[in-house]
Amino acid sequence: MLLHKHLTPELKSRLERLTTRNGWTLRRAIQSGLDHEDSQMGVYAGDSETYALFSPLLHPIIRDHSGYDLDGHPSDFSLEGLPQEALDPSGEFILSTRIRVGRNLARYAFPPAIGARARAELEAEVVQVLSGLKGELAGEYHPLASLSEVQRRAWVEQHFLFKPGDRFLDSAGVNRDWPRNRGIFHSTDMRFIVWVGEEDALRIISMQSGSGLAEAFHRLKSALDVLGEQLDFARDSRLGYHTACPTNLGTAMRASVLIRLPRLSRRPDFHARCARLGLAVRGLHGEHSDAEDGIHDISNATRLGVTERDIYRQLWTGIRQLISLETRSGILNDTRRGN
Repeated sequence: MLLHKHLTPELKSRLERLTTRNGWTLRRAIQSGLDHEDSQMGVYAGDSETYALFSPLLHPIIRDHSGYDLDGHPSDFSLEGLPQEALDPSGEFILSTRIRVGRNLARYAFPPAIGARARAELEAEVVQVLSGLKGELAGEYHPLASLSEVQRRAWVEQHFLFKPGDRFLDSAGVNRDWPRNRGIFHSTDMRFIVWVGEEDALRIISMQSGSGLAEAFHRLKSALDVLGEQLDFARDSRLGYHTACPTNLGTAMRASVLIRLPRLSRRPDFHARCARLGLAVRGLHGEHSDAEDGIHDISNATRLGVTERDIYRQLWTGIRQLISLETRSGILNDTRRGN
């Protein structure tokens, strides 16, 4: 755990007297890591001030995790000159495409630290902005508490809706007052979704059936342009967008495809091969889940120190290579059977 590596007794003594304006202390920041020895980072931010006030601890952890020197985070949503055609036009391999970003609002505490009154105010402010969206982004908002159990389960199974946070997030305080003042906004066609009150204040999601990565990317960019004009997102030029978990800093973007690779994924070097392409592998149902029928969730591995354009290019190129390898594996197997 990176927390244990970097939190020396001397540093702990120095930082444990500090408190952010939202009441976030060192103890609260590291509680999840203290509770769970298998935590990767072991620390969560309660607000934007956390990253400045506790920088003697957080910056070394962030550098260690990302390999990034924190010398200025770039941003570039342009896809000019990059391939934008479908990666899998036949639909043989890619089931769906999903791009999401996390966003917190600068004047509010983040979900681990936010109080009940502020959570209600944040929800009201966000819903007012979402209700003004037009065109393909227009939709409706559903508070979690208003959903029937049948509807809730159906949307969770379809990956449209979030559940209470896992044990790491629970220890960090993210699940307090569940499910009050949390909800889901979705467009009519369910291709654009905003989660309110999950790990970050907002998870803004663009989805597409099949391999329409460029289409999902453009939709997300359009939504962020509109929302960013009316909501003050927490960010700075060094760390990019501020998130509750330091692993999501920077672009706070995860671009992924659900892809069927039954032959390639059986190879012992599959995960290592994906890592060399800059890709991370999860199971069918996300982090800490297993693959089913050779279906994996594959995404960009890096969020900090790269641009949104870099993420798109790396995912597009990497997935194309994996599909090529899967196809070649199938041809090779057919040839062997023929012999």
